[in-house]
Amino acid sequence: MLKPGVLDVQGKAIEGALHGLGFDAVSEVRVGRIIELELAAADRAAAEAEVKAMCERLLANTVIESWRAELG
Repeated sequence: MLKPGVLDVQGKAIEGALHGLGFDAVSEVRVGRIIELELAAADRAAAEAEVKAMCERLLANTVIESWRAELG
């Protein structure tokens, strides 16, 4: 997700379209993305560390985006 305060152009476009369809109670629409992957790791802690590194180095632009990981 884009961090608070960063203009979400897609979110604003969707919000405008929803208003145009009569959904006037909608506000502050934000658009994010989901990345799913399978990872072979020795244990949960190793998997968490590896996913954190992936997000910080490639998968998220940490200057303007926040991220979270869910391990299943």
